[in-house]
Parts: sequence; C-alpha cells; structure tokens
Amino acid sequence: MAEELFIPKLGQTVEQVTLLNWLVKDGDKVKQGQEVLEVETDKAVFNVEAVDDGYIHFGPFQTGQVVPVLTVVALIGEQDETFKAPQSSPAPTSIEENTPTPSSTAALAATQAAAAPSSEKVFASPRARHLADQKGVDVRHVTPTGSSGMRVTEADVINYLSTEVKVSPVAKRMAADAGLDLRAVQGSGQHGEITKADVASALTAQPASPAQSAAQVPLPPMQVSESLPLLGVRKVIAQRMSLSAQTTARVTLLMDADATDLVALREKLKAKYEGKWGFAPGYNELLAKACAIALRRFPYMNARLNGEAIERLAEVNIGIAVDADQGLVVPVIRNVDQKDLQTVGSEFRQYVEEVRANKINPDHISGGSFTITNLGMYDVDGFTPVINLPEAAILGVGRIAPKPVVRGEQVIIRKIVTLSLAFDHRLADGAPAARFLQYIKQLIEEPGEVTLTK
Repeated sequence: MAEELFIPKLGQTVEQVTLLNWLVKDGDKVKQGQEVLEVETDKAVFNVEAVDDGYIHFGPFQTGQVVPVLTVVALIGEQDETFKAPQSSPAPTSIEENTPTPSSTAALAATQAAAAPSSEKVFASPRARHLADQKGVDVRHVTPTGSSGMRVTEADVINYLSTEVKVSPVAKRMAADAGLDLRAVQGSGQHGEITKADVASALTAQPASPAQSAAQVPLPPMQVSESLPLLGVRKVIAQRMSLSAQTTARVTLLMDADATDLVALREKLKAKYEGKWGFAPGYNELLAKACAIALRRFPYMNARLNGEAIERLAEVNIGIAVDADQGLVVPVIRNVDQKDLQTVGSEFRQYVEEVRANKINPDHISGGSFTITNLGMYDVDGFTPVINLPEAAILGVGRIAPKPVVRGEQVIIRKIVTLSLAFDHRLADGAPAARFLQYIKQLIEEPGEVTLTK
C-alpha cells in the first residue's frame, strides 16, 4: 500500500506553499525521514520529509506552483507504482475553517494553478480562492479581515458577494479586464446601476499605480551582468515594504541615547551569567526588555489599525529582525514583558538558528506587536526603518560608538547610540510617540537591573 506524501501543516497561519525544488528524482528510492522536497511559505523555506521507505512517484505538480497545505504531491510505494490522485479520505479532526481536507485539495490545487501566477500577491485561504473563482471575483478587490487584516477569508468573499453592486454585463467585463474595483465607481444608470460609460469615465480618471508607472517608463540601455527574478521571500518582502510605504503615514523620530551604562551592564551580565546560561546576554534582548517595559507604560504604541478601529493589544510580542540568506526574517518573542532576560535571550537565539537553517516554525514569525531592527553591527548610525504592518511602529538601532558629549563645562567621551522610531501617524501623534521614545532612551541610560526582571 503506497503512502501519501502531502504538504504538512507549517503553523497555524500558513494556508499554502510554493513548490521550490525536488531534492530527489521521480522514481528514486527514499528512506523515511529523508528530505525530499523544498517548499516556501511567504516567510521562509522548509523541507518536506519522506513518510516511509520506498520508491517516490511525483504528482502532476510543477516547481513554482502554489498548492494548499495537506495537498498530496507524491506517493511512496513499490517501484512499479504510479501516482494516482487520492479519491477521498476522512477529514482531520482538528482542521480550522480555512484549511482544506486532503479529499478537496486536488480540486483546490487545480483551481489555484489556473489562477496563478498573478501579478500581485494576495494572501487568501484556499476556500476563499475557491469560492472567488467559482463566482468570478477578483480577490484583490475583497477587503481582508483574517490574520490582522492581511488575508482574505471565505467569509470576506461571501460578504463581498452580498454587497455586490449593480452593474451592466458590458460594464462588468470592462472593469474585470482593466482590474477596476467597481465599488469605487459611481453608477449613473437606473437605480444606481453602473454603466459602460461610468466604467470608461473611471478608467480615464484612474491614476496609474507606481508599479504600472515604473513599467511604462523605458529604461536607458545598460549592460546587465545578471537578471534575477523577483520571486519567493524576496518578492513578498518587496510587496510588503511597498504596501507599508504606500499605506502608512510614516514619521521617523531620531534621538541619541547615552548607552555607556548599558554597555557596562551588558559586560557585567556577560561575566556573571555566560557560564550559567550558555550564552552571553546581548543588546537585542536588553533592548527588547526595555521596549516591552515602555510598551506597557505607553499602550497606545502597542497597537494596530484594523479597518476603522485602532486596536490596543493585550500581548507585548516583540519581533527582532534577522538577516538570513533568504532575506529579512522577523522572529517574534511573545509576552516579552512577562519573561526574564535569560528566557528572552534563549528564545531569540533558538529562533535565529531556525531562521538560518530554514527550519523556523511559521508561528514563530507572526503575531508581533512591535519590531526592533538593529544595524549597529554594520557601522550604521541612524536610518529610517519600514513599519512592519500591521504594527504601529518599529525601532531602528544604530551602532554604539564613542562620541564627545558636553556635560556642564566639560567635554567627555561617552558611548552613544542613535535610535530611529518610525511610527504610523494614523495611530499616534508626534508628541506621544516622542514620549515613548524618550522613555526608551531613559531605560537605556539608566538600565539598572530592571531588564532582568519579568
């Protein structure tokens, strides 16, 4: 009896993956636990292992194709067997609404394959895409509510259909061909129906998107040494950073902090605890603890925008940006305010190892409420970080460097760090954000032992 090789659940938030690369050939003999397939989520690359000993027989999927989790992509059995799509199987007992059962994955995979690749990445559950394709709905026009407003759910598509505007067939086809959201068009026909003339008028007035404008501008002839496709994690980073820049009202505050005492504290902790903990306490976890304390004191910075509501968050979950081969990844340490420094440092190091080995659990890179990005190790003094949506703010940290400081009538040398707080002006004003940053500065300048406590 052949065993089915399917895409495993890769955390609670992952609905689909991209098939990157088979690590074996079709028909090869494999061992249970052997890594046979590389897949990519929107955040990281993972390996799928063989579920049994035997000969592997690939399914009808191509590398680069997007498939839902739990899709059967191969069979492992006897040498003379061939792949046969599963007919049916019992539904798992602990699958959430947005995850397809194995019996439905073949139809969903075919539907998604027909729709992909699209020019714009839209995060949507498989059920949402299936319903949208059945009803002829472009998911780019559906307002998402899942995953903090970043993913379209089946309920979102149903809501979209229930409020669908009245439009003539010709106008509907024109809008679909042009990618125009009819909800942005004012109808002039009977009972407010959108007509062909209304769509034509909207298309004439519609400004080109930045991507369209860039594509229309001819590039000057230059010799190109290499052309790399914008794919996978790099493409997701590009899309999210562009979305953040286009949708947030970003303001950046710069402030110097005297980190002399923080440096001394770190050296003291290193000498005292490195042997006991198995690692030397670093600046990232010290800063994470300081930010957690500040976020508790100023809860308006521990927030996100959800539609028309500003949500202040109960959890202080801090992401710390990590530079990896596949791109920038932000592991999230949850409830930092409730953990001691050793726990925060230990978890961060574990996540960094997982990121760099492409083994990070997707649940460990989601759900952040605030982000820290540190470029000090690259001799960067100050910079303007991009807000990690849907969070309200991000803290950029520069290098700690000796600089002359005036104290009274004397000029002394102190160790100074530049802090760059980028925040969304839709959620907070300048003065409250400055008070938050000022308090982080105070914690850096007078760290004491507070950073060790829960």
